[in-house]
Parts: sequence; C-alpha cells; structure tokens
Amino acid sequence: MTNDDHRRAAMVERDIAGRGITDARVLAAMRAVPREHFVPANLRQRAFDDRPLPIGNAQTISQPYIVALMAQALQLQGDEHVLEIGTGSGYGAAVLARLCRHVDTVERISDLADRARQQLADLGVTNVDVHGGDGTLGWPAAAPFDAIVVTAGGPSVPPALQAQLAPGGRLVMPVGAQHGGQDLLRLTRSGGDDFRTESLCGVAFVPLLGAQGWPEA
Repeated sequence: MTNDDHRRAAMVERDIAGRGITDARVLAAMRAVPREHFVPANLRQRAFDDRPLPIGNAQTISQPYIVALMAQALQLQGDEHVLEIGTGSGYGAAVLARLCRHVDTVERISDLADRARQQLADLGVTNVDVHGGDGTLGWPAAAPFDAIVVTAGGPSVPPALQAQLAPGGRLVMPVGAQHGGQDLLRLTRSGGDDFRTESLCGVAFVPLLGAQGWPEA
C-alpha cells in the first residue's frame, strides 16, 4: 500500500466507520476510491480530512462521511441503475460506481462536467456517464432509476426526480434553506405517487439551482 492508501484507510476507520457507517460495501468503496485524485493539486494533502473542500466554480467536494452516509442510505445491492444530481468533482460518482451497475450523473456547470469526465476516465471508471444539464429535471432519457442521490440542497424534492424514481426505489437529498442548514431526506417510492419520507440528519450543502430548485441569481 502507498502512503496515500494508508492515510485513506485511516480516514475511513476514524471518520466513517468510527462515526457509525456499517455497510461493508460502502466502507470498501471509500477505502478504494482515491479522494486525493478529485481535489485541486494544492489541496491534495487535505484530501484525507473529513471536511468539504473547494473544487472551483463556487462548488465543493463533500466531506467523506457525508458521501458514505448518502451511499449507505441508498441501500444499494450491486445491480442498480443510479442517478446522481450534482457531479461536482466526480468523487461521489466514483464511489457509487463501485456499489451499483451503472451511474448517470448530471452536472449543470460544463467545466466541472468536463473535468469529472476526465478524472473518471483517468481512473478507468467505465460504468459512469457524465451529462451536462439542469439536474433538477433529472435525466429522463435513462429513467426510471433504482436510486437517486442529490448532492445539493433544494427547497423541496423536484417533482421530476420523484417521477423518475422506480417503484421501491430510494431518493436521498438535502432539503431546506438555500444558505444554511438542511435536512437530509430519504424518500422511498412504494408505488404510484406514494412516497415514504425519512429525515436522516442535518446537513449543509450548496444550493440546488435550476427549474425545479432555487432560481439562479
């Protein structure tokens, strides 16, 4: 193992397993995916800290614990088709790629989408498609999805995303104030328009901008 591998394993043990994440597949994915590959070069030594970091374009890479928590909340078994809204650096998609069959991920900022696409290719990740577009509208061309994860906070869960969730599917998303605290929600679709909603914890994410999110300034 390299020094980075050791530091990543220690981070997972201390900040992820140590804080209650128990899904063995999620823990293995967090150990395997090199977060340091997805942060700016000048922040590489901070990639093993359990905190968000800036990635440019006023966006951040989420703290590892939150990435693991949201992945665990999706309850993935390995054969799912997952939609991610908010590609960012591509780190979350790389983690999800180890937990499911295929990931479609949507990023509204073209520079970030291009960089994430290259970062994933550099790691040899082949089961992720990065799309540019308004994530609040989902990705209807590939719907329905067994699971949907949204990495930005909205005022409510977009109706488009609810419609694209398969029966029995899980959607995990922060909902609340535009700038400040949000509740991390999990919606489970039991059929038709019947959704069960659970609040998992308090979080703070960048705003979800778009037609069914917060309006762009």
